[in-house]
Amino acid sequence: MPHRRRLTGTRIGTVAAALLLSAGAAPAPAPVPAPGRYDPAGVQRMAELSRRLGGTEPRVGHTYLPGDVWSNFEGAPRFLESWAAWRRGADDRMFVLNVPMLERSEDHLPDSAVRRLLRAGADGRFDHHFQKLARRLVRLGVPDTVIVLGWEMNSVTYTHRCGPDPESWKAYWNRIVTAMRSVPGQRFRFDFAPKRGVNAIPWTECYPGDEVVDIIGMDSYDQPPGETFDEQVTAPYGLRRQVEFAAAHKKAISYPEWGLFRNGDNSEYMRRMLEWMDRHRPLYQTITDYCPHGVWQCEDNPESAEVFRSELFGDRDPVPKPAELTAPTPVPTPTKPAPAEEPVPAAPTPKPTPPPPISVPPRPTKPAPDPHPSPWCVPLDLGDWGNWDDLVNQWLSGRDAICVRRPGAAP
Repeated sequence: MPHRRRLTGTRIGTVAAALLLSAGAAPAPAPVPAPGRYDPAGVQRMAELSRRLGGTEPRVGHTYLPGDVWSNFEGAPRFLESWAAWRRGADDRMFVLNVPMLERSEDHLPDSAVRRLLRAGADGRFDHHFQKLARRLVRLGVPDTVIVLGWEMNSVTYTHRCGPDPESWKAYWNRIVTAMRSVPGQRFRFDFAPKRGVNAIPWTECYPGDEVVDIIGMDSYDQPPGETFDEQVTAPYGLRRQVEFAAAHKKAISYPEWGLFRNGDNSEYMRRMLEWMDRHRPLYQTITDYCPHGVWQCEDNPESAEVFRSELFGDRDPVPKPAELTAPTPVPTPTKPAPAEEPVPAAPTPKPTPPPPISVPPRPTKPAPDPHPSPWCVPLDLGDWGNWDDLVNQWLSGRDAICVRRPGAAP
């Protein structure tokens, strides 16, 4: 069977520390930088990863704002300058930035405190922080940044969780988007990215409205709910629900975080997830690469790593500019949004394609370019940022990521 051409990508950085900590897992210890230091190592390691993937060029950069104090929400750390410079280096690159909605993002505040903060946000008390961030991004020359705002809101991990007061959460999201889009020169797109499954609250109950959302994302690891990939697709509020919901609301999809987890080195999951994304064409995706999730810098998953590398190896084809993929939705002056409407129509399930071989096959005859490319991503370790024990109850800063996109995939 010929090698399947995929839209590829790499993300450099450490991500979702709270997911690992809450599960009792931890990466190997390493020195931790002093508070306020944000390392641009993710940008610097693009060439290393490109060599690993046979010359595949990184196309999408993905990083995280720290969630400790408001001044860092506003973009005070200078690491954004390195990512902005990278983005400006080519017109076909995309910059993705995860932005928390509240400070003390991982301080495990009680629901009563979260409820008070959400209501304050819905009343506009925090608008100026997000306007400052928007102005900074425009000044840095990245006005088309994709903003992953308040991710995994349906879980209990973050202070910006939706469960304690869904109506105030949705009103607050509207305030943030309106504040950021009020800045002259911006062209931001906003990604609503819940965690797969029901969790603390069905994520559809947190949906803030079509006018303030451009992308329907999902963070999805190889873990329950769903022991098999088929169960992860069909379980309530799983992968199929995301695709159907996005189609009903006429939105692009994304996978900001995905990877191996509780089911170990699962090459079947790796193949099936790659095929799922080939079929449903996310705007971008980002695989988490530190242990136990990873397929490059984590040596615990050799079979999955071989599947991933064989699928993404050695493509240097051009891709269209990110601006051609999805246009931002205009935002009117919002009022407090009504509860999200449950979608009725379901997208038809496309005919699946056979899984690709694990080993690296010979290079095939180059097919016609794919008119609908999408990016793929892998996060990488930031060296001395690995001591999670010192980072409990504060935001993990300096989360850097790089992605590449590859056209020509067979649907």
